[in-house]
Amino acid sequence: MRLCFLVEEQYRYDGMPRDVIRQLGAWGHQVDVLWPGRSLIPISESVRAGSHDAWVLKTVSGGPGLTLLEAAAAVGLTTVNDARAIRGVRDKALAAVIARTHGLPVPVTYAAARAEEFAQLPESAFPLVVKPADGSSGRAVRLVESPGRLTGPGAPSSAGGLLIAQPYVPNSGTDLKVYCVAGELYATERCSPLHPGAEVPERQVPLTAEVAGIAAEIGAVFGLDLYGVDVLLGPDGPVVVDINDFPSFRQVPDAVARVSAAVLRLAGGGGGGGGNGTGRDRRMPAAAVPAAAASPTAAPPAPETVPLAAIGGDR
Repeated sequence: MRLCFLVEEQYRYDGMPRDVIRQLGAWGHQVDVLWPGRSLIPISESVRAGSHDAWVLKTVSGGPGLTLLEAAAAVGLTTVNDARAIRGVRDKALAAVIARTHGLPVPVTYAAARAEEFAQLPESAFPLVVKPADGSSGRAVRLVESPGRLTGPGAPSSAGGLLIAQPYVPNSGTDLKVYCVAGELYATERCSPLHPGAEVPERQVPLTAEVAGIAAEIGAVFGLDLYGVDVLLGPDGPVVVDINDFPSFRQVPDAVARVSAAVLRLAGGGGGGGGNGTGRDRRMPAAAVPAAAASPTAAPPAPETVPLAAIGGDR
């Protein structure tokens, strides 16, 4: 296969997707890499040529890579994840509305351009978790104990964008991260960014049927194939507090091989459809497979290794 990876500068040296790109090359597939943030890209010709089996995106929220992926989807090319699905989760305000509309356990969500606007909420709504609607990796997430802490040093900032606020869900200081690799689910736990003092070793943990069902439903609702879900185990049950496309897949066994094999399956027609409905059929799993039942997914190596080709930048 010939694949095109769109990689933002922030992820240039990350294992995801760098190691995946290398693995695909070692298996004999040609991988072209575009660096949207620092390259001159002949977008109309590169996309219109349709010379790639699939386009794969690893980008920051609001980065230029999503536009390129959407361009590929607009002419009917296969994208991983689906470009429309990525747009749906990158905007956390939009994601909250979609999720709650489909009955997923997401907190009530408020939006405002300035943090001080949240002071209009009753004091009983506090503490609030406030974060940028286009944030990622836990950056700029703030726990605001009272209306008086919405301004001043350390107050939440939107940096010119939209903020969202959700009531704080009491928890043990541990986040549950559920990763989905084309239908197979894996759960890990780690320290919550709101409780940096908690001593929580990052490790793989068993996945309950309830949480697995929620994670699988998120994939079906948003149309995602490679994604992560942040879950808090609150007093009233699991609560979804974030959804990410193409996450780090940390602590997933054989993550590089599994994600690489999933990209190949999706590029070959097992998911990741084109943006205008003329791409491959999307076939979401009827029920995602928990980690305990999942089998390794490693594609056999090809007889020859094709070197990575870098378009508009170095490898």
